[in-house]
Amino acid sequence: MTTTSSAGSRHAVVVGGGIAGVTAALQLADAGVRVTLVEGRPRLGGLAFSFTRGELTVDNGQHVYLRCCTAYRWLLDRVDGAALAPVQDRLDIPVLDVGRPDRPRVGRLRRDALPVPLHLAGGLAAYPHLSLAEKVSVGRAALALKALDPADPALDGVDFATWLRRHGQSPRAVEALWNLVCVATLNVRAEQASMGLAAMVFKTGLLSERGAADIGWARVPLGELHDTLSRKALDAAGVRTELRTRVTAVARTGDGRWAVDVPGERIEADTVILAVPQRETHALLPDGALDEPGRLLDIGTSPILNVHVVYDRQVLRRPFFAAIGTPVQWVFDRTDASGLKDGQYVALSQSAVTDEIDLPVAELRERYLPELKRLLPAARSAEVRDFFVTRERTATFAPTPGVGRLRPGARTRAAGLFLAGAWTATGWPATMEGAVRSGFSAAGEALSELGRTHRHPLREAA
Repeated sequence: MTTTSSAGSRHAVVVGGGIAGVTAALQLADAGVRVTLVEGRPRLGGLAFSFTRGELTVDNGQHVYLRCCTAYRWLLDRVDGAALAPVQDRLDIPVLDVGRPDRPRVGRLRRDALPVPLHLAGGLAAYPHLSLAEKVSVGRAALALKALDPADPALDGVDFATWLRRHGQSPRAVEALWNLVCVATLNVRAEQASMGLAAMVFKTGLLSERGAADIGWARVPLGELHDTLSRKALDAAGVRTELRTRVTAVARTGDGRWAVDVPGERIEADTVILAVPQRETHALLPDGALDEPGRLLDIGTSPILNVHVVYDRQVLRRPFFAAIGTPVQWVFDRTDASGLKDGQYVALSQSAVTDEIDLPVAELRERYLPELKRLLPAARSAEVRDFFVTRERTATFAPTPGVGRLRPGARTRAAGLFLAGAWTATGWPATMEGAVRSGFSAAGEALSELGRTHRHPLREAA
């Protein structure tokens, strides 16, 4: 069976129903293009999804965003989900240090209403996990970061840890501050991080606008935002969405258009956007579409492990916290979002844990439950009703030095074929923000080639 465009219409196929693909499909449909979105999974949302486990609705991993993530906020608005994932009024991150054996020492990374960069000065001055000398050194390094251009290719070849050492940062400062942010946003530690991407994260999130780093997160399961509401928005926009449909080939037709093969059907289109991971993209690319397609395979990946614990009582009174001096990185209260009616459900988000990603559940239980008792005194007398893990072995692309030259732009050498995904050249690390921005770029390039008038959603009208 072959599906073709009706006379005079333009048809686009978006391959991949993650955040990038959904964004691209909505942008194309909003511009009047007929769109088919094809996704191999039984749901939309890519790696930011939910599933059920007994009475719980579980997110595969904890995802947060910042106020500066204007593209992702656009997507939330577009699918009518902004109220379900609000941003905190003002940056405030509790940081627990388990250096004391009896009770962890609590510090806070927070901002105030002063202009940049003074908005962080008060919080840094009161932060108990650094010495006065370390705080002064951090301030100097922050000012040096502010002067950098993250797009400078020279920065992409340097690792963040080397830059931090050159700017007088102690191992304690790296642990208690720089890596706290670096690991959570880049999914690698400072010694593996491209200085260019690290500079982008810190400069944009902490040193651009005073509210840029305020944290937002979903108060409902991610599937409600990225699957249910996204599907509703796609349907309303007239997008044909095909789930459980794996694309087997993408090729030129005899008349210069495109054919997308799926089981039992060949879908013909004027333009195609590949919004799938880099290895899948490499497998689908026709010959000549990229100058050096093998570079896609050189883009590494980094894992994220999520540890889920259900207690018989409340053990955590904050919505989330970060930790130092312990294997635990970030802990979130997921009780209300999961639908749990009795007890408390907490989720640990563990980034860049290459040495732990394949450990048996029993070993992870022995490793993390005692740590939670150290961090949360109330957990010492609580009963663990459930303990399970979710693993994303290729959760993000690895933002290592040199990755910048490997990331392709949205446009390929083949007319009508475009790329999207957080791994493409967005200037951002592998975040939901980067995924949405890649969808904007791919759709914008496609619409330009189709001769359709369009405006970038984040740019003011002229």
